[in-house]
Amino acid sequence: MLPPRLSRRSRRKAGLKAVIARQERARVKEQVALGEIYFFDLFKDERKAIARMKLIDLLQSVPGIGQSRADVIMERTGISPSRRIGGVGHRQLDLLRQEFLLMKNSRISGKLLVVSGPSGVGKSTITNKLRSDDRFWISISATTRKMRTGEVDGIDYHFVSDEKFEEMIKKNEFLEWASFAGAKYGTPQQAVEDALLDGKNVILEIELNGARQVRTNKKSAILVFIEPPSWEELTSRLVNRGTESEHSTQARLDRAKEELQAASEFDHVVINHQVEQSVAELVSLALR
Repeated sequence: MLPPRLSRRSRRKAGLKAVIARQERARVKEQVALGEIYFFDLFKDERKAIARMKLIDLLQSVPGIGQSRADVIMERTGISPSRRIGGVGHRQLDLLRQEFLLMKNSRISGKLLVVSGPSGVGKSTITNKLRSDDRFWISISATTRKMRTGEVDGIDYHFVSDEKFEEMIKKNEFLEWASFAGAKYGTPQQAVEDALLDGKNVILEIELNGARQVRTNKKSAILVFIEPPSWEELTSRLVNRGTESEHSTQARLDRAKEELQAASEFDHVVINHQVEQSVAELVSLALR
């Protein structure tokens, strides 16, 4: 027997309800990701839209879990990937709580993403978008470069003297370090290790030589190369930036030609057509 045909008005009303339900579920996932709602409180939520949300979708919203860890939790608890929030029983909730406790006690390490690419490609703009995301920690490099207008010590870079930088090299305090455009840049190692052990996904925004060092020192690192939409676009960005002399800008352009040829050494290439899309690609790499 065929189901009754709905009127145009009924179909429109049903479609509107579905849209509202999807929006409600999206808001809840965002609140979980931001820590505004406790994951286990949602199993007592009486809203139909939340009860029909898939458990695995909600799990992926929890800071520090993501897709791969959500899959592991579902497998270890024996809960079906199709299980919805409203269908999770008391025994399954107990198993989930045990998994969360194990995750907290084992201090699951985050992922290390190395972001590199030529000057002017937009690396800083992309990584700065993730500073407010609790799932990520942006490493702050030390540099001997002079501070630019608008930069803040300890936020943009740790600005140090040549003597201090050399002392840090001797003490083996850098995960990597390199010279570029007349200055030295380095990643303090201890801060990176602490963030990873705390379950944060760490972003290193560094130059090509530094990225190569990390590849040698940290086999688990994910190397991401940021490319410009075109050479003309990159040239325009560097020239119009107006923060350096003509000689320094030309040196960066010459260096950029060499760096672009190294893209094949990286695990992933992101073409920075649009900042928000590039940010989304980075997030996807960290949470998959």
